Amino acid sequence: MAALERIAGLLSGYTSPAVRLSGVVDEAAPNERMVRGLSAHAALGDQLLVAHGDGPALGEVIRIDRNRVAAALYERRSAAFLGARASLVGRFSLRPHDTWLGRVVDALGRPLDGGGTLIQGAARPADADPPAALSRTPLTTALRTGVKVLDIFAPLVEGQRVGVFAGSGVGKSTLLGMIAAATTFDVVVAALVGERGREVNEMLEGPLAAHRERTISVVATGDETAMMRRLAPLTAMTIAEFFRDAGKRVLLVTDSLTRAAHAARDVALAAGEPPVSRGYPPSVFADLTRLAERAGRGAGRGSITAVFAVLVDGGDMEEPISDAARGTLDGHIVLSRPIAEAGRYPAVDPLASLSRLADRAFRADELDLSRRLRGLIARYEDTRDLRLIGGHRVGSDPQLDRAVQLVPQIYEALIQTPANPPSIDAFAELAAMLSPRTGHGAAEPESA
Repeated sequence: MAALERIAGLLSGYTSPAVRLSGVVDEAAPNERMVRGLSAHAALGDQLLVAHGDGPALGEVIRIDRNRVAAALYERRSAAFLGARASLVGRFSLRPHDTWLGRVVDALGRPLDGGGTLIQGAARPADADPPAALSRTPLTTALRTGVKVLDIFAPLVEGQRVGVFAGSGVGKSTLLGMIAAATTFDVVVAALVGERGREVNEMLEGPLAAHRERTISVVATGDETAMMRRLAPLTAMTIAEFFRDAGKRVLLVTDSLTRAAHAARDVALAAGEPPVSRGYPPSVFADLTRLAERAGRGAGRGSITAVFAVLVDGGDMEEPISDAARGTLDGHIVLSRPIAEAGRYPAVDPLASLSRLADRAFRADELDLSRRLRGLIARYEDTRDLRLIGGHRVGSDPQLDRAVQLVPQIYEALIQTPANPPSIDAFAELAAMLSPRTGHGAAEPESA
């Protein structure tokens, strides 16, 4: 009975054909099976159910030869044997439901939280096409995240897709949690890809804990197979699309896009695809673009605002995944290690961060003030070495004098932690913090 229940659970996300076609395993590797007898019937992306001595295992067809197909397994199975039967079970689909809110699932849509069986809705393909370009509703509604540095320097618009570019240990996950806490979203879908088990639990019990009732978490830890880590962002996107189509404002958080790309690279290389850019096959970049395009607004009232974390090794923004993400997304938020080391959190670099939809998120006066504040900070940072050697004299450059006076106070005003309440009006709060110290209120930065 237990074996039958396991098979039923594995097949819950699949559309089974009326006639099941089977082949036999004639070669096995740790995470791959070569199956004979299905070459004329299988398509790339089809799913196989493979018999094993330690239980059935699901795999996906990643290569088709004249006589055999290669299937990469979602889960590791050690008791493989030649001659095992492998059956085609259709394309992978999910069945999201409103009752999934507050739950934690794996990449195959199975519950991980001990909360019981998930209610299944209508089937939705995990590899769905993005909305047609001409059917999309324009992005016009400004969002307030409650994170002051973002709302002033890198504002979001409902349906926008942005990247958070950061190295390790600079507060990336904390910032994502602060964004997820924004009250402007009806539903939060969090894809935790390639994280350590400890980090997953800390994320669920930390930044996401206060909003678990409206959050669905999709988890594929770093010890799982590349197939599971590759599938997790697609599963999260499919769930987000379900709620978008129901008219909800959805926040999709993916941590991280880089680890998902690493998993996609491993699968593509195993399928025999040649590397073209620092070890990445071309399909990796196509998959990332396709994933990002599925977010945004569709033809209805709902929206998916997507925030993708991108790991930047050694601060190299020209690394292939970072470069591809920056060119695909509608903005980038850059976290700086020197800023983090100075104790200023969130460690967002206001000069390196950019929202391509800032003109839609700001009123005209807010846009002008944001640009002036950015210019003031740029002047302060550009002259840091000059000031350190004593090359600046008060009164010789009024604009620099103003920058030296205001920018440290601006930096202090932008410090914010999850323990602080979300900002209601970032510009007004900044003005209130500057006013008692400068005596000029918000007008001082405007005249810069």
